[in-house]
Amino acid sequence: MAFELPELTYAHDALEPHIDAKTMEIHHGKHHNAYTTNLNNAIAGTEHENVSIEDILSNISSHSPAVRNNGGGYYNHCLFWEILSPDGGGEPSGNLGESIISTFGSFEEFKNQFATAAATRFGSGWAWLCVCEGKLCICSTPNQDNPLMDGECRGTPILGLDVWEHAYYLNYQNRRPDYIAAFWNVVNWDVVAAKYDAAQ
Repeated sequence: MAFELPELTYAHDALEPHIDAKTMEIHHGKHHNAYTTNLNNAIAGTEHENVSIEDILSNISSHSPAVRNNGGGYYNHCLFWEILSPDGGGEPSGNLGESIISTFGSFEEFKNQFATAAATRFGSGWAWLCVCEGKLCICSTPNQDNPLMDGECRGTPILGLDVWEHAYYLNYQNRRPDYIAAFWNVVNWDVVAAKYDAAQ
């Protein structure tokens, strides 16, 4: 069964002014769509054709670069759209909120560390909040890699920020820190909290 481009649960302009409508149209309809198509083409006729994306990525060392790049791009963007909301922002509560404070000292310190990981990722990549061996951790990965893959950053991603230029350049140009700061206004902490609980 082929992977499908997920429909957004909000309009392209719903995240404005933090993420503009034109960027959403291009990012979802062009970039994510291309990753989806190229992933399906890369696994067509192979034993991986009917395997979950998580299983594919967890065994990525046995796959071609095309599967790594496009499989990562497919998975990463699916997570990204899911954790965004026009009603986002604020701070998480419950188990996730408590764990962030106990791990990082405060919500603000968590945001600072996450923003640093996102801002200092050279070139293109992602910043992540993950569950690593039952604990929260922050890391970043290059290109379309993610913590499900082999590498230094291993864990279950529950929050991801795309820092490829196509994610922000139309609105923010080279001001990646401004884009990172705006991101917190559209995070759906209920979704992130549910992913955290599921990863425990």
